Amino acid sequence: MAIPILRTAMMISQSQPFIQYSISAVDEIAKRRKRVVFSSSHSSELNPVIRTSEVSFSVGTCLIPHPKKVEKGGEDAFFVSNYDGGVIAVADGVSGWAEEDVDPSLFPREFMANAYNFVGDEEVNNDPQILMRKAHAATFSTGSATVIIAMLEKNGNLKIANVGDCGLRVIRNGNITFSTSPQEHYFDCPFQLSSERVGQTYLDAKVSNVELMEGDIIVMGSDGLYDNVFDHEIALTVGRYKDVSDAAKALANLASSHAMDSNFDSPYSLEARSKGFEAPLWKKILGMKLTGGKLDDITVIVGQVVSS
Repeated sequence: MAIPILRTAMMISQSQPFIQYSISAVDEIAKRRKRVVFSSSHSSELNPVIRTSEVSFSVGTCLIPHPKKVEKGGEDAFFVSNYDGGVIAVADGVSGWAEEDVDPSLFPREFMANAYNFVGDEEVNNDPQILMRKAHAATFSTGSATVIIAMLEKNGNLKIANVGDCGLRVIRNGNITFSTSPQEHYFDCPFQLSSERVGQTYLDAKVSNVELMEGDIIVMGSDGLYDNVFDHEIALTVGRYKDVSDAAKALANLASSHAMDSNFDSPYSLEARSKGFEAPLWKKILGMKLTGGKLDDITVIVGQVVSS
């Protein structure tokens, strides 16, 4: 149900010493206004760390649109900000709106533009859940999206708010030490922030706090990444690259390759089978099981914690 939206019609990658503004085709959306509207909280910490300096993110990004949505750049949106230690966020537009002649990319793009503009707001005060609330209230496009926002403080505290099935992983010394969990009503129908009153709000966000240290790697992405790439593949792939931009591009390419492989036993196909979905009859006759990746927009943000 949720399908990524973003910036351009091609793969986008970027590497920066500290977080900088990097939104999809989002600026135009601030001009589009119509009407407004629109669980559970969880906190988790790694072992406390002792630090002697302030930290921030070095960030690389990559977006690969769904093969059928290349012309408009897909339906994912994201931004990167250098506020405080750095802020990263992804919004994945829900493709079902296309059946009602609504462009699924408009809502997430406007949402991300609004969130970027509110990052330094006094009321937000480094709270991604409040940032989510203010961005949602200011978004007037019709549609809905799954959303994840992470804000890094210079003391190493990472605050995360997540609604739906976008995700984030923390990698330390080659091992995944923290991961968000997807929220869904049922298989392939995630929690989502919407222009309609029937939907989730910022209060439904799963909130986490993680203590980071220099050298930690953060991988944030839309479900186009996590439906097609296993966690151990994410850790192995990131470990092969020193440059975060190269790592982001490699992860997005891997997800794209798996998505187009009908024989790959992906995280998505594993979950589908666990929910009782079966292969087509002709495959069952041949003794084959339900396999394959999931074609989708793929957004990847890779951030490394560096001393600032």
